[in-house]
Amino acid sequence: MDSTRVTEQPTSYERPEPGVTPADARGALLPASTPAHGPGVTSSSAPPSASSSASAAGPAGGPGAEHTQPGAGQDAEPDAHRPRPAPEGIPLQPAGEPGAQSHKPDAPDGPASDGPARNLPSQDRSARLPDGLERRTGQVTAPGRPTPMRRDGDRLRFVGAATRRIARGIDLEEIVMGLCRATVPTFADTILVYLREPLPVGDERPTGPLVLRLRRSDRIPAARDTENGFVPALPPEPSALDSVGAERCTVRPGSALAEVLRGVRPVFTDAPAARAALPELLGEEGGSAVPDGQRAILAPLRGRRRVIGAALFLRGPERTAFEADDLLVAAQLATHSALGIDKAVLYGREAYIADELQRTMLPENLPRCTGVRLASRYLPAAETARVGGDWYDAIPLPGSRVALVVGDVMGHSMTSAAIMGQLRTTAQTLAGLDLPPQEVLHHLDEQAQRLGADRMATCLYAVYDPVAHRITIANAGHPPPILLPLGGRAEVLRVPAGAPIGVGGVDFEAVELEAPAGATLLLYTDGLVESRLRDVWTGIDQLRDKLAATAQLTGPDHPPPLEALCDEVLDMLGPGDRDDDIALLAARFDGIAPSDVAYWFLEPEDAAPGRARRLARKALSRWGLEELTDSVELLVSEVVTNAVRYASRPVTLRLLRTDVLRCEVGDDVPQLPRLRQARATDEGGRGLYLVNRLARRWGATRLSTGKVVWFELNHGN
Repeated sequence: MDSTRVTEQPTSYERPEPGVTPADARGALLPASTPAHGPGVTSSSAPPSASSSASAAGPAGGPGAEHTQPGAGQDAEPDAHRPRPAPEGIPLQPAGEPGAQSHKPDAPDGPASDGPARNLPSQDRSARLPDGLERRTGQVTAPGRPTPMRRDGDRLRFVGAATRRIARGIDLEEIVMGLCRATVPTFADTILVYLREPLPVGDERPTGPLVLRLRRSDRIPAARDTENGFVPALPPEPSALDSVGAERCTVRPGSALAEVLRGVRPVFTDAPAARAALPELLGEEGGSAVPDGQRAILAPLRGRRRVIGAALFLRGPERTAFEADDLLVAAQLATHSALGIDKAVLYGREAYIADELQRTMLPENLPRCTGVRLASRYLPAAETARVGGDWYDAIPLPGSRVALVVGDVMGHSMTSAAIMGQLRTTAQTLAGLDLPPQEVLHHLDEQAQRLGADRMATCLYAVYDPVAHRITIANAGHPPPILLPLGGRAEVLRVPAGAPIGVGGVDFEAVELEAPAGATLLLYTDGLVESRLRDVWTGIDQLRDKLAATAQLTGPDHPPPLEALCDEVLDMLGPGDRDDDIALLAARFDGIAPSDVAYWFLEPEDAAPGRARRLARKALSRWGLEELTDSVELLVSEVVTNAVRYASRPVTLRLLRTDVLRCEVGDDVPQLPRLRQARATDEGGRGLYLVNRLARRWGATRLSTGKVVWFELNHGN
């Protein structure tokens, strides 16, 4: 008994090679089990008794030839095995091609044959019939054209193979392509797939008229492949099916097309309602090009809630028309395709929401901070699930400082991304209060406990001061940072590990370290250094060696570029090292030289504004910025006047010269100033309008001991 292996329908149409038997219902080419030939063995393996009885029964194609089984044993009965008819979609081997048996009706029978039909395998008998006469139906089939499906088993095999191919698709394009390639040429010569535009998602109620757009069409190729030894086909004559199809159509309420779509069931287009719907779907020219008779099936595509499109299956005049059972095949194809499209749209929406959630949780652009340059990278664990709990952040602080944060929430789900967003927002709020790093982690731990009992995360919080060239770091169960000094060897900073956020009842400790100019600090999550192939400390050692090797390429006097350094770090990941999300934040410490900083304390008295103007004038003269003297004196006088009016402790005044001139005035009053419209009778309230008009940027930041009001001016140096 033959056992055929189910294979996939090829994209383009091909003839079977010589010595190859027909395929299953999807048109795959399978190797033939040919009988062995040896000395003294005839080409026919039938026993003599069977041959004589078959010869007595009649010519080839008669009852005797029908029950002859090649390869049967000597004791086999004539009707023991009936040959399996060639299923749908199997191309016939045209006469004259390599491997084909040419039909010679007048040729004498050889000594080892009892008749032409009995000497051929079952797959070659159809090729022996004149003018492409099909053995099972008696209809004429052109060489190289698919034969019709005449048995229920053929349809079942085809539907099973086609639905499996459609189900393998994940996104919309894969599902529609699977429907087209599974259908042509096995079931139809041409298929047109129309989908609603826009496609409704889930329970969304579509607005506006029903518009169908041609999503994809597929036809039998005009030529065959010649690279594998197939004889090229002659250029076919133009077919009416080539002109079928319109790009877009609007379904009018109450029209014939609307009624067919509402009926949901596939229909032959020779029905009056369907025939009237074709011009609306395909256009006037396309509707008239559809062949008459039962050669076209219009199948609505219905998802879970509503009709989302339509599929049109077409057969040419040279092929057998559709039968009533083919409507059931079209219904199965339409149902599986519509449900797959519905799920693909839902999956696409969920993936879009997850991607947007993750993208908005991370900073869109890193801030430009004084005395430090920043670069970052984020890699999800998988492209199909871009959500995770890793994050990084850089937050400007008063006094030209910057907070560097990196964290990792357990899990890779939407819940992890949502918790990450809440913790990141909490960290930004705490950073705005200018709390010490250990206090920030303490409040994050309390917030995680409020979110739930199993909300665990690791976090590293560092504050860099470019004026003091120092960095303060607190850690909550996170991998330690790595510092790459200028011209030195990369080292892992010794920071107390601490407990993860969410454990509760633990204290966090901060350490203060040197941050020399030109050094690079690398903060990262464990996805960069830990995988199934290596433990975390082995990965940290490899990362440190990678940084040191990269720094040697630029020499001891020049630090490596930050962007290139991040790319080099990610290149250390091997094929099996991507088990987790990766967040990477690199900071290059430039610092601010002491000669570019001027700092004073002013007593809260009426003479403080005048003294502030004189000190600022001297500093600008020393820096060669005399062109800014008038603007700086005016703005410093206004800001210091507001500070000393309510302050009870000395007021601080600091000038910083970097790429801009920055002025900072601090006091012990926590209330932040706001722009307000001063009345005509008010003596004050106009100082901030001057600052807002003349300064490049300005702002106010609340501190734990008061506030800082600052402004920046451009200078030509």
